[in-house]
Amino acid sequence: MVSAPPSFGPDFEEDLYKCVHCGFCLQACPTYLETGLETESPRGRIALMKAVNEGRIGPSPTVSRHWDLCIQCRACETACPSGVPYGRLIETVTAEVERHRKPSLLPRVAASAILKGVLPHQGRLGLLTGGLRLYQRLGIQRAVRGTRALRVLSRRLADLEESAPAVSGAPFRAGGQVIPARGERRARVALLSGCVMPLVNGPEMRAVARVLSRNGCEVVVPKEQVCCGAIHSHVGDLDTARKMARRNVDVFEAAGVDAVVTASAGCGARMKEYDELLQGDEEYGARSAGFAHVVKDVHEFLAELPFVPPTGRLDRRVTYQDSCHLVNAQRITEAPRQLLRSIPGLELVEMDGASRCCGAGGAYAITQRAFSLRLLDSKMSAVEETDAGTVATANPGCLIQLQLGARRSGKPVQVRYITDLLDESYGKESLA
Repeated sequence: MVSAPPSFGPDFEEDLYKCVHCGFCLQACPTYLETGLETESPRGRIALMKAVNEGRIGPSPTVSRHWDLCIQCRACETACPSGVPYGRLIETVTAEVERHRKPSLLPRVAASAILKGVLPHQGRLGLLTGGLRLYQRLGIQRAVRGTRALRVLSRRLADLEESAPAVSGAPFRAGGQVIPARGERRARVALLSGCVMPLVNGPEMRAVARVLSRNGCEVVVPKEQVCCGAIHSHVGDLDTARKMARRNVDVFEAAGVDAVVTASAGCGARMKEYDELLQGDEEYGARSAGFAHVVKDVHEFLAELPFVPPTGRLDRRVTYQDSCHLVNAQRITEAPRQLLRSIPGLELVEMDGASRCCGAGGAYAITQRAFSLRLLDSKMSAVEETDAGTVATANPGCLIQLQLGARRSGKPVQVRYITDLLDESYGKESLA
């Protein structure tokens, strides 16, 4: 329940009233396209924000439900002719509503434990993923899924288990290591390790470092770095997100690098907008603006170097899923495709609606599971139509979601990061 009217502030109002309700956002919004309901569109949600802001209605659970169902993919921003910063609006609304929401004790304690007690601490998060790794490698997961025992005990628990990511290998540790450039050094970069990706996709993170090194980059992985704060921002915990942002600004500024490279689209989008997150902060406001300019998505960075074209042949048919926070927040579309097309033998086939959200959305796949799966099923239908054996993506949330989609569809579809494919091609150069 929401117990008090929200206070959004004057900056919010300036953003809010840029919307002229033209409707260009409708065909870009995945929740509107799935439901056909005005209240599940950006225009409809903004209308509700205006009504609450003007005191015409209250922020009831029924109203806030429409905001909760927004996946925050920001596709509406790319379609909007008025430049409405919808991502900033929904982030502000979510944070304000969360301040006044009064969930029952168990969900409140669980959410606080995960967001404040686990995600910001790699050691604790590592214990969880280490347990998941054993659960999978010892065959327990196979037995649990085979017997469907969890369905009898708890459907919600069974759903969470079904969505659990496959832990691909040993974790990637941010230990202050320096990976030397291969050949002549062209740049010195810092690599954001992040929170989930280095633990769930350790080998894939090492592939990112190898690709950067192969392209003449000395890669620094600062030990003191922390989670970027994206997940906290999405669920309305802006205070924790700001603490993380300040820490990362300090750490990466001290690294003395040409660029801070991210391998996760969601992380890159959050870090490029630290200046908005820390706006008004006397110490970090101006610093974060300068910091945001040195943050580079790995695909963007490689294309700008420019990268060394690989020569190792990969004979496979690949389709590409645009990660929402790469295409909508960072406005990067061509660089990933340029990298894929550079690989000898690789056939890139565009899928219908490549930039439409897959339903991952950070915590959305857990908090709004039913709708997340609707979006996923639509995405997997588009993948199937391409007849591609591999789906490439640029974000760990998308990778995990698409892997779930492949399991649910029963199709033999691989899901890979673009940097995995590049690394594989580079690795075959001596054999070419």
